[in-house]
Formats: sequence, C-alpha cells, structure tokens
Amino acid sequence: MAIPTQSTPPAGDAQSNGALAIEARNLSVFYGGFRAVKEISLGVRRHQITAFIGPSGCGKSTLLRAFNRMNELIPTAHAAGEVLYHDQNIYAPGVDPVEVRRRIGMVFQKPNPFPKSIYENVAWGARINGYRGVMDDLVEQSLRQAALWDEVKDKLKESGFSLSGGQQQRLCIARAIAIKPDIILMDEPASALDPIATLKIEELMRDLAQNYTIIIVTHNMQQAARASDFTAFLLMDSDRAGTLIEYGPTKQIFTRPKEQRTEDYITGRFG
Repeated sequence: MAIPTQSTPPAGDAQSNGALAIEARNLSVFYGGFRAVKEISLGVRRHQITAFIGPSGCGKSTLLRAFNRMNELIPTAHAAGEVLYHDQNIYAPGVDPVEVRRRIGMVFQKPNPFPKSIYENVAWGARINGYRGVMDDLVEQSLRQAALWDEVKDKLKESGFSLSGGQQQRLCIARAIAIKPDIILMDEPASALDPIATLKIEELMRDLAQNYTIIIVTHNMQQAARASDFTAFLLMDSDRAGTLIEYGPTKQIFTRPKEQRTEDYITGRFG
C-alpha cells in the first residue's frame, strides 16, 4: 500500500490553521520485551520546528525514529499504536517503510556522508528513487537549500569527507532534501559541531521550515528555545519507559510550563 500523495499548503496557511504534518496516537515502541516509549500522543504541525527534549534515556530518539519506521532496522523493535501521515497509519499492514522513509527523511547525530563525491552524495538518493529531471539542477538546488552551494560549487567532484564537520552535516541535509521529503527528522544534528557551525545549522533549520516540517531531538535547552516553535518534554517513567510530560508552544514550555517536572528540568533542578 502506497502513502497517498497530498499537496502541502503554503507555510502561512499551515501556521494559521494548525494543519498537522504527522500525528502519534497512543504510540509505544518496544525492543523485545522492553517498552522504550509508552502511549505517546502528539500532533506535529506543518512547516514548524518541533523539538523533543528530556534527559538521556527517556526515549527521544526512539520516538523520533518511530515517525519514519527507522526503529524497524533493529530486529527486535516493534511499535504499537498509530502514526498518522496524510491520514494513513504508517504502521498499517501493506504500507511500504521505504516509501515512508522517502517522504520522511532523516539526518543523524554524527555527519555520515557517503564515501563518494560531494555531487554524488546529493544525487545518489534521488537517482535510486527514480528521479527523471536534470540532476545537475537538483544537486545545485539541494545544496543551495542547505546553504552549502557557495562553499562547494567549485569542488563538486571532491570527496564529501574533505569538508568540515559542519559542512558535512549540511551535505547530509542536502542529501535528505534531494529526495523531496515532506518532513525532515534531525537527531541531535549539531551535537558534534562547534558553536559557529551549530548556529549555521539552526539558521538553516529556520530557512528550511518555510518548505518542510522539521522535528529535532536535542539535549541543548538553549537550542530548543532558540530554534523550535513547539517543544515536547519526555521523562522516563517508573518502568523506564519514556513518557510525554508536556507538549506545547516553545515559549510557553520555557516560560510558563504547566507541569512542575517540566519547570524542574528546564531550570536544571534535575536531568
């Protein structure tokens, strides 16, 4: 079963009507008999940046990867509940996880360029997904969207490994963009970068949010406060499963949280 095609509204429309890009309903994720996240329900708005925060081990990355079925690459992992994308449960029988991952791209914590040229790093995914347009134009457009074109346009044949860490991460973002996703998942995308490169990634996320929905996992409270529109705070429950404590506009979460546990974490009293 294929995911249906649905046009994405302009950013202004999405922000005004609160349209959801993706929604979890009573979502739990298990590794064998261990439940890593428990009965999480939240909706992510289109063309917004949503941050998942919380202490280590509370299930942030597991929840993020549940939104494009990446957890299934671990043999013992399975999910219960629903993740609705274009009104279809991506975990329903017959849904192709490869198609899900094409629509919902992923950028990992550590930059992971392919052992190929800068050009081929961007072109490879589009090519295997059957892109039929002008590849040179797609590569340039993707690199421009990732704010990298001006830095690499004269060395496209050089290895992706020749770039700095921050440039490699933006190359990985360009690679994700090239397959035309609706949503981009980012798992600690700046944790391995210096402060200047981190700010570039944050500025890039803000630019990309005009055309994409972005969900980011971060341990950096300042980054979540600066870069995101909405924030979800997770904690480990008594059974060690990650649970959603509070979810709302970032400004509210950081200035007027409804839950005492949220305030305690934000202010550094624990975690």
